[in-house]
Amino acid sequence: MIKINTYSEQHNTTANELQEVTDFLYENLDEFGDPKADIEKAMLYAMGKDQKPGGLVITAIDGDTDKVYGAVVINRTGMSGYIPENILVYIATHKNTRGKGIGKILMQKAIEMSEGDIALHCEPENPARFLYEKLGFTSKYLEMRLKK
Repeated sequence: MIKINTYSEQHNTTANELQEVTDFLYENLDEFGDPKADIEKAMLYAMGKDQKPGGLVITAIDGDTDKVYGAVVINRTGMSGYIPENILVYIATHKNTRGKGIGKILMQKAIEMSEGDIALHCEPENPARFLYEKLGFTSKYLEMRLKK
C-alpha cells in the first residue's frame, strides 16, 4: 500500500524527512539529477524558508516499510501569466518501482494541489516525457541558457 505525504510552507518536513527525500532524489534522478545541496535548496524553497514563495513536496511512501518510493518537488515562481506560477523542479521514482504508476500518482497530486500553471524542463530523451504529455503538458518553447 502506498501512502502519499504532502509538505509545504504550512506543513514542513522534519529534518529527517528532508534528508531522506533529498537522499532519495539524489540516488534516483539518475543522469537528470543535481548535487544534493541543490536538491535540498529546492526542497527548502518549497517549504517557504528564507522568505521564498514556497511550493510543494509530495512523497509516495511504502505503507509497510516507510521507504520512499517516489517524490516530486514543485516551487512557486512568484509570477503568473507570462511565466507559469509553478515549476516542477524534481520528480523521481525508485528504480525498482518504475512503471507501476507511482510517478503518475505523484504528478496528478501535484497538478491537483498546485494553484496556477506548471512548467517543467525535460530532456528530449527522458522517458518521463511521455507521462508529462499524457497528463496534458505541451512543448511551448525551446529553452536556451547562458551559463556565466
